Amino acid sequence: MLARQRQAVILEEARRTGAVRVSELVVRLGVSDMTIRRDLDVLAGRGLVEKVYGGATANLGESTDEPGFEAKSERQQAQKEAIATLAAGLVRPGTAIGISAGTTTWRFARALDGVPGLTIVTNSIQVADVLRQPERTVVLTGGVRTPSDALVGGVAVASLKRLHLDQVFLGVHGMAEDAGFTTPNLEESETNRALVEAGRKLVVLADHTKWGIVGISTMADLEEADVVVSDDGLPAAARETLTEHVGELRIAEVNEAEES
Repeated sequence: MLARQRQAVILEEARRTGAVRVSELVVRLGVSDMTIRRDLDVLAGRGLVEKVYGGATANLGESTDEPGFEAKSERQQAQKEAIATLAAGLVRPGTAIGISAGTTTWRFARALDGVPGLTIVTNSIQVADVLRQPERTVVLTGGVRTPSDALVGGVAVASLKRLHLDQVFLGVHGMAEDAGFTTPNLEESETNRALVEAGRKLVVLADHTKWGIVGISTMADLEEADVVVSDDGLPAAARETLTEHVGELRIAEVNEAEES
């Protein structure tokens, strides 16, 4: 089992039970005490667990916690890059697409260089900035800026209500079976909901660490997603749940050597 797969199992167990013990993980995963401790160090470094004596506790954060764009851009870089590349293959030339704010969608926008003739609607200053090319039409909604560089609120919602898009690519703070796709920002949830409703097809981009995280507000139910693109660190139970509820689950393979 690769390190990232072990860490995904550990994280899933921590989120399911609230805490994990090193001794139990050694038996379950068949590796040494030091290997488990190194895995916990990696997860703690990413802010996903908090190390305690003999193990670790899940660090789910508050439902309104919202890290800034720069902080989020440092997380799961290889996974987000793999997701962005796979998702870019879903975009047809000459179509109109919507892209929400977020660091995964920002990487996705950068992966669209080879797709000509696009019309792109976004509420992200960061996404709009990387998409500027003469042959493209980029529509940036107005609105109030959030810590994650999203433009939200009444102005953004009003600008989206009369649009009709072929596909919408949505980044999420968290995803869970009951809560669906969530965000910690109430106004961003309203804006993203309007973006989702403007699209004929919804594609959700979410790395494996988003599973089990629940923000304060639901942007869309799992059943509303036509496609979810995640990475190969996504636990088996999460894959099974998503396969049952979404139209299609696509898994991006991550090169171990490229992981940060």
